[in-house]
Amino acid sequence: MRKLLSLAIAMMALTGTAVAADAPTGVKNIVIVPGAFVDGSGWRVVHDILVHKGYTVSVVQPRIETLANDIEQTREQIRKQDGPVVLVGHSYGGAVITQAGNRDKVKALVYVAAVQPDVGESLAQLVASMPAPSNDVVATRDGHLFFDESKFGADFAGDLTPNRTNFMAVSQVPATAAAFGATMQVAAWHTKPTWAVVTTDDRALSPDLQRWMYKRAGSKVTEIKASHVVYISQPEAVAQVIEDAAQSVK
Repeated sequence: MRKLLSLAIAMMALTGTAVAADAPTGVKNIVIVPGAFVDGSGWRVVHDILVHKGYTVSVVQPRIETLANDIEQTREQIRKQDGPVVLVGHSYGGAVITQAGNRDKVKALVYVAAVQPDVGESLAQLVASMPAPSNDVVATRDGHLFFDESKFGADFAGDLTPNRTNFMAVSQVPATAAAFGATMQVAAWHTKPTWAVVTTDDRALSPDLQRWMYKRAGSKVTEIKASHVVYISQPEAVAQVIEDAAQSVK
């Protein structure tokens, strides 16, 4: 599938013409919020798959200094969309979409190996309640957090090749303890339909915690044997979950 997609994109670049795709049904605007310690570039293949199918895809890059700022940044991206939106969050991005999704324009939420807090809960609280198989987040003196570079490949992205994870480890987007500790004022999943991806080989966010959160919210769950970066290692499967959500709402 990935080779066919790459070939189609190459043909578009060479000929200057679009490869024909049926117009999608349901919601056509997808807004993605990446998690901590990574940037939006990892979503490139998911983006390309969905754009090829006729969706409009935007990727927010949270600063992860304060949760409030990341929520507002996401809401601004929602406001820019022409029509209804499906919000997608990975890891910390799940906390962002949980609150930013409390808008009429947002029709569904998709959690990809993401936290799904309730009102009054924080990412830090949820993660502590059911610890991950690894404990690799380290703090700096100025209150920022990083994933241990020496363990990044094994515990954050275990199904990617070392030449990729080595670079990801040294190009991390830091987070702050304050962002991880901020609590939810609202939880949009109480009133919005939700889809969720459980990553069964995840060593950065407990798969059991994922299952517990998604069951509590009544999410439609897909389990994938993958690491925390399932959107990179299995983009076709993640794109399919997003498309299922978009086609199920109006």
